[in-house]
Amino acid sequence: KQLSIAGNVNDPGFRDVTFDQMVDNYYEQIVVLIESGVDLLLPETAFDTLVLKACLTAIERVFHDKGVKLPVMASFTIFDGGRTLSAQTIEAVWNSIGNHELMSAGINCALGPKQVRPYLEELSNITPRLISCYPNAGLPNAFGGFDETPEMMAETLGEFAANGWLNIV
Repeated sequence: KQLSIAGNVNDPGFRDVTFDQMVDNYYEQIVVLIESGVDLLLPETAFDTLVLKACLTAIERVFHDKGVKLPVMASFTIFDGGRTLSAQTIEAVWNSIGNHELMSAGINCALGPKQVRPYLEELSNITPRLISCYPNAGLPNAFGGFDETPEMMAETLGEFAANGWLNIV
């Protein structure tokens, strides 16, 4: 489900679900995760920032209601051009989630390490939090596989770390 993009092209205001319903659904899932003993919470691969915000809101409510606190990492996915599927820029995503108490913010999936480079650098310049990154091993080839080797990934991600653009891989 998504909140920022209409589910009906003939009705731009139509949504399959409300923000409050998303918060309620996430709330239930977060309670179960915490009761099961997770060490941290990682909403990730968010391509709709409003959905990510609903999850982070639910996390904060659970923490308040249950009197618990765990580290929270948030990771979103961007596409060529540095925007989420809902068309937000890196800065817009950060401005949307930066008010939440996060251990880290990061970018994952959709792009290979070379393609994610400028966006990860941008994120590292605007957030005071730790930065996480787990890109694809390049872009998918014609067979749906990935061509970058572990050595290639290590070299590129090592450059990111050396430049201070990431803390968690």
